[in-house]
Amino acid sequence: MRMRFLVPVAIAATAASLVLAAPAQAAVEWNGDADNGGTAVFASVLCDAPSYVYQPDWNDGRGKIFGFTKRPGSERCEGHGIAGRTLSAGRTYWFGWESMTKTGNAQTVFQWKSWGTGSEHDQNYPVIMKVENSQLKIWYVAPGEEWVLVGSVPWTPGTWNKIELGINAQSSTAGSFSLYVNGKQVADRQGTRTWDLKGNVPRWGTYGSTITDVESVHWVDGLKMGPTRGDVG
Repeated sequence: MRMRFLVPVAIAATAASLVLAAPAQAAVEWNGDADNGGTAVFASVLCDAPSYVYQPDWNDGRGKIFGFTKRPGSERCEGHGIAGRTLSAGRTYWFGWESMTKTGNAQTVFQWKSWGTGSEHDQNYPVIMKVENSQLKIWYVAPGEEWVLVGSVPWTPGTWNKIELGINAQSSTAGSFSLYVNGKQVADRQGTRTWDLKGNVPRWGTYGSTITDVESVHWVDGLKMGPTRGDVG
């Protein structure tokens, strides 16, 4: 005779609730940490000589980090785009990382950079972040080079800060973007055009034609990209 074992209803219900309550795995679509292949995580590195990017390990538990170093006499040192991936309009991208600068005037530390040159783009950099006068500032740059300051927060050189930036990439003014610094919302801009004629890619580093005579360093750790803020936090 075949024996059948019945599971009590209460136990079965509890097991089912545990399954339903199990947390979803983070949907990290790109791991850009320096320990994940060094600068090969970027589509390219743009460092004008004698600038350079290095990957120190300070034995503080972070592992390797990126150190974008803009030397006197040059304008930029940046990691450009995402290796092996083409981004597209019509969806939201969240980027998460930790950031620290050597000075309070590292100038441009992030660009949502448009492809092309001259007439090939309308905005050049629809979303841009700068460290100026010990403030982190985020701007919306509309077509026609119209700069709109969307938010700012005090910035202390030599201190790590957690950055979470979400961009809803839209070629019309249905786009938007939101910035959190150390868990606090600094900017939330709606009704923006966030996708240019040939598309956009992220850039991290330090760039600025007004600071070519000084050294600027921007350290970046734990770069990630995903569809929600929770995926990169």
